[in-house]
Amino acid sequence: MNTNQELRNALKDKKRIVVKIGSSSITHPETGALNLIKLEILVRELCDLKNMGKDVVLVSSGAIAVGRQAAGFRHRPQEVSEKQACAAIGQAQLLMIYQKLFSEYGHQAAQILMTKETMLDHLSRRNATNTFDELFKMGAIPVVNENDTVSTYEIRFGDNDTLSALVAALIHADLLILLSDIDGLYSDDPRKNPDARFIGLVENIDDRLMAMGKDSSSDVGTGGMATKLSAARIATASGADMIIANGEDFHILHRILQGKPLGTMFCGKHDENFYLIDVLEDESL
Repeated sequence: MNTNQELRNALKDKKRIVVKIGSSSITHPETGALNLIKLEILVRELCDLKNMGKDVVLVSSGAIAVGRQAAGFRHRPQEVSEKQACAAIGQAQLLMIYQKLFSEYGHQAAQILMTKETMLDHLSRRNATNTFDELFKMGAIPVVNENDTVSTYEIRFGDNDTLSALVAALIHADLLILLSDIDGLYSDDPRKNPDARFIGLVENIDDRLMAMGKDSSSDVGTGGMATKLSAARIATASGADMIIANGEDFHILHRILQGKPLGTMFCGKHDENFYLIDVLEDESL
């Protein structure tokens, strides 16, 4: 059996990596506006992974948060139409900033907006896979988000946690990194229980583990531990390893790839009975 450190050391050999960031990781908590210093660090880290010869995908939340700030909302929009309008404003601003930052480090960003309905259709799903493959050949870095302006499913996607796992399965990624405002998986909520035990390695995801999931009350993001564990179940069944780690400092990305024991690692198992379409049709997601 591989030790925890052996499993960590193997991360440096991963070739296709999906990185997901939540809204709370790229915005200032006081205002909800984008944290440009953190964004620049994130982009530099991703570009360096690309320079190492890896295929990189960024699944980025934040469109609604950015749009809400631009539109003058002082709280999270409640109506679906308000959320979609904020997303329309915010997605354009967010991609413009990503394009500028990626270009400064010699790389090209490409926007991909997805919906569950698009992925359910076999032809659309195949076209999406082909698009990702062609972008990788061109050396571009796809920036993925749920298409909030036409779909209401993002609310149930849970701040793109599940979406990032579906993307990882779709493109046959071998590593998914979820960066959020938590250090990883605990036996209980560490903010409420000081005796909560940190779990650094998960080799099997069972019902007991899934029961640990708690919903987040964050004013910015919508994803809690429950959606992250659901993402882990999807990603690991497709064969990818997954890491949940704290996105307070995006330098953590290269440290994870160096094998540092950061965050919680879920080991990919590749379930031979795993079919992406079955996951997409699961109404419980």
